[in-house]
Amino acid sequence: MMSKNRILAAICSLVFVMSCSACSRQGQEVLLVGRQELQEPGPSCAARLPEAGSETPEEEAMEEICVYVCGAVEAPGVVFLPQGSRAADALDAAGGFAGDAAEEAVNLAAKVSDGDQLYFPGVEEYSAPEAQGENAGDGLVNINTADSGQLCTLPGIGASRAADIIAYREAHGGFGACEDIMQVPGIKESVYGKISHMITVK
Repeated sequence: MMSKNRILAAICSLVFVMSCSACSRQGQEVLLVGRQELQEPGPSCAARLPEAGSETPEEEAMEEICVYVCGAVEAPGVVFLPQGSRAADALDAAGGFAGDAAEEAVNLAAKVSDGDQLYFPGVEEYSAPEAQGENAGDGLVNINTADSGQLCTLPGIGASRAADIIAYREAHGGFGACEDIMQVPGIKESVYGKISHMITVK
């Protein structure tokens, strides 16, 4: 009788130990699965945020320049153009040539810069290079002798700037060198760079 009780107790103890072991393994599996779920990252926040330095469509808009178009054009005034535009673009923005425009007076292929004044003279005030007396020989505009109409044929030189050039040379006895034109108020290096190959002092 005692032997049977010991056997029965041993069997119960073995069943209890196996049951505990199974529960322990199951708990470990659940714990491991839970850890895996915790370790699996969701969608990265960084992936949902815009990249540093990225620009909105508004910021990507092309930078504009402001040019004053005047003279013999249909709609003189200030126009806004994309960076790198040329005189032809400014002319289009101002409505094109007026009926009395000297269409050959301005180089339409010349680039315009922010703050430029682009003057289109009329036929009455414009003298073509072949009719400019001493300037006709080499096609250059003599800044010591040219009148307002001739000076206005230079890119970036309008009527008011031409008047400044004439006033300066009268006050200082003329220009000794082409680069001296930068001494005239309002004529900076950017303007001189456009006209340096088109002017002379001889």
